[in-house]
Amino acid sequence: MAETDYYKVLGVDKNASKEEIKKAYRKLAMKYHPDHTKGNKADEDKFKKISEAYAVLSDEEKRKQYDTFGSSGFHQKYSQEDIFKGFDFSSIFEDLGFGGAFSFGGGRAGGGPGGTRFSFGGGSPFGGGRRRQQPVKGSDLVYELPLTLREIATGTSKTVNFQHKGQTENLTVKIPKGMVTGKKLRISGKGEPSPYGGPPGDLFVQSKVVEDPHFKADGYDLNLTRRIKLSEALLGTHLSVPTIEGASLNLKIPAGTKHRTKMKLSGRGIPHMRKSGSGDLYVTIQVDMPSDLNPEQEELVKRLAETGL
Repeated sequence: MAETDYYKVLGVDKNASKEEIKKAYRKLAMKYHPDHTKGNKADEDKFKKISEAYAVLSDEEKRKQYDTFGSSGFHQKYSQEDIFKGFDFSSIFEDLGFGGAFSFGGGRAGGGPGGTRFSFGGGSPFGGGRRRQQPVKGSDLVYELPLTLREIATGTSKTVNFQHKGQTENLTVKIPKGMVTGKKLRISGKGEPSPYGGPPGDLFVQSKVVEDPHFKADGYDLNLTRRIKLSEALLGTHLSVPTIEGASLNLKIPAGTKHRTKMKLSGRGIPHMRKSGSGDLYVTIQVDMPSDLNPEQEELVKRLAETGL
């Protein structure tokens, strides 16, 4: 079955309020109502779609089920008869000045004086028998797990504590390398039980990397700042640069290096989670500019200036 985006059908945001949803429906109903379109089949189909979207999104429980399980999962639980069951559009249509009554099941509805007789079905409701309902999974759970950059660079194991079936469970989870912020691990069957007799949902352990005092992460890349003296920038030097794994690298700083030069150490960042290779380590060079010179330094700088430097 094709996916149906009810929010898109009504032209509203997924966080739209009930009043915004009602306002959007009223506007579209005025445009596509059969009293206006006078038998236009395309407009009639459009009216059916917007009415179905409104019936779902204006009902708190149905909207919650739709948001939780998506279009496919929602329609496994709800047939079109279920969607319109007990739903009354009459107050909206009366406000809009339409006198017709509407049927969303079998048979045709009788219209009031001057109103349109219009049915969403005929014979068998919606043109077919009742859909056989499939078991619907329970809701998934998301557990946000704080991790250090060192832990996601090297991999680790963590114990998570979460509520499952009304009890606290402890579960040891192996954290793979490269589990940067937002990445998830799925643990089957550890989510909420299904209220409809289906399988339980899943538990998703989602990484949230905590700040590091030295390294800054940008996806799989790492950034590090190192300071050098003015004389080292002019003459060149070597720096000892730490890696996130705890090793140390020798970085050559060429003579004439400018302030805030960024140097790349390829493959020294965070390993990718589900493929080979790693990000890069970028070292930003900060050149310290002395604020005070002693007499000897001042004399030397003057002599340098005389040489044209």
